[in-house]
Amino acid sequence: MSTVTATTTRRIDAPADRVLAALADYRGTRPHLLPEQFTDYEVLEGGQGPGTEVRWKLHATKKRVRDVLAVVTATDRHALVESDANSSLVTTWRVEDDGPDASEVVVTSEWDGASGVGGFFERTFAPRGLDRIYGELLDNLADAVAR
Repeated sequence: MSTVTATTTRRIDAPADRVLAALADYRGTRPHLLPEQFTDYEVLEGGQGPGTEVRWKLHATKKRVRDVLAVVTATDRHALVESDANSSLVTTWRVEDDGPDASEVVVTSEWDGASGVGGFFERTFAPRGLDRIYGELLDNLADAVAR
């Protein structure tokens, strides 16, 4: 087994505190940011930043669906961490200032991948798929915080 890592980065024309607040709003803003690959989204506890528990189904492909039960924590004031209670998946959202009215958002997902040939394909193709999915989510985020 080896760790699979997928990272997506975007510069967003909005202050970092506004961007992070939008990401941390799991009840209000976050559901509107999700692309079609996220279904059955439901906040179970909390709803605002650390302490939130939320679930969804992530449709990585038409046949590959992951049931996620995310517990939200924070490593520091610039990051949210979503740890999946159903698997080894951990997604970190880091938001840093990129000038006075802009920010850089870095989304990194890591999990224990399969071994053998299946693991090779997972390490090769999963990061590309997640980059596309999270890229769309970050585009939606940029539109939401620009208002």
